[in-house]
Amino acid sequence: MRLNVLAWVAIGLASGPAAADDLMSVYRDAIVQDPVYASAKSTYAATKEKLPQGRALLLPNANATANATYNSTNISYNGVTTLPQGNLNYPSFGAGVNVTQPIFRPQNNVIYEQAQIQVAQAESQLSFSGQDLMIRVAQAYFDVLIAEYNLVTVKAQKVATNEQLAQAKRNFQVGTATITDTYDAQARYDLVIAQEITASNDIEVRRRALQQIIGRLPGPLSKPQANVTLSSPEPNDMEAWVTAAYKNSLQVQIAKASLEIAVKEVDRNRYNQYPTLDAVGSANFLKQNNSTLGFGQDTRTLAIGLQVNYPLFQGGALTSRVREAIANKSKSEEDYENARRTVAQNVRQAFLAVNTGLGEIEALKQAVSSNRLSVDASKLGQEVGVRTQVDVLNAQQLLYSAERDLARSYYNTILAQLRLKQTVGRLIPNDLDNVNRLLKPEQQQ
Repeated sequence: MRLNVLAWVAIGLASGPAAADDLMSVYRDAIVQDPVYASAKSTYAATKEKLPQGRALLLPNANATANATYNSTNISYNGVTTLPQGNLNYPSFGAGVNVTQPIFRPQNNVIYEQAQIQVAQAESQLSFSGQDLMIRVAQAYFDVLIAEYNLVTVKAQKVATNEQLAQAKRNFQVGTATITDTYDAQARYDLVIAQEITASNDIEVRRRALQQIIGRLPGPLSKPQANVTLSSPEPNDMEAWVTAAYKNSLQVQIAKASLEIAVKEVDRNRYNQYPTLDAVGSANFLKQNNSTLGFGQDTRTLAIGLQVNYPLFQGGALTSRVREAIANKSKSEEDYENARRTVAQNVRQAFLAVNTGLGEIEALKQAVSSNRLSVDASKLGQEVGVRTQVDVLNAQQLLYSAERDLARSYYNTILAQLRLKQTVGRLIPNDLDNVNRLLKPEQQQ
């Protein structure tokens, strides 16, 4: 399918000369500068740490302790004794190591399994953020181009209405028109001036939206070349794309991971009601320079054994947490089903948008061709005296409008193609590069 993009007009930017940008240069800057994507990368880095944290619950836990104590003791005995009495002041020093190795703590195994799922989910979320960045860059990029094309159309309309106003004034002066005709023409011209201001402002707004993503104001943007080709979805079967989305959609994978975590959370809270078994060991050393016996002593203790802990009653909190986890699991099941349905709907919308856009492009190409013939006919009619300059300008205005609509349909179809791939998890930077190959710098237009 061929598309001729015509009548691009260079638009002066208030910021002055700047280096030209194309879609890939903007995307490369966005990867580095976009705060939304940077936040997603930080979230992924943080989530990865849950894996070693979960693994640590399965490994030995060792703690070292040390103390230094000043002791002051006053002793008196009833009766005769040879033991020291009175005030005894002396320091003591101690050190020890305590080790605990979980043997039976099934909830810790569940936490580790949850961590593995969370890391996989975070990878899907980061991939989705990367694909979303590509969509946002393309959307913002084409929004600027459409805004520029709108200004081109409004300027063409301004030329036509200005000529109509001048003609109305001439006709009124020679008495072939009323003052009302002049007022109507003036009103149309004033309206177009307002539209021109709005269109100029819209360009700046769109450029600033792109700046928010790439961290700088873009230069002149490359625009589509003539005779580019847009293809239909492959395969051109909507339900095949829906099936692929159920399997590969990142949004579905993220929701499925949340469901798996919720299922594990039910198990973890149930296991919290089970007894636990740990192997424990300790080694301690205590040095005293004196004691209540009147002499110093060094004590070394080594202990090893098993420790069982059974939660008998926690005020009903444990069973309550189980019920809470079951309710959250039910919520995750509904969220997962909603994600599947939402993705299926998005696939169908994007698929239809691509095919509808391709058909619309063909129709608008015909409209552009017809309007071009109308312009040629109006010019010829002006030469032979059956058309006026206003007729020619009106025909040119319609041609610009048709070309603007054609360009908008072209951009929307490209975005629909990218979104279709995103919904099935297949959008990659190479897809954006393929779109970029359809563009060329403005000076080459």
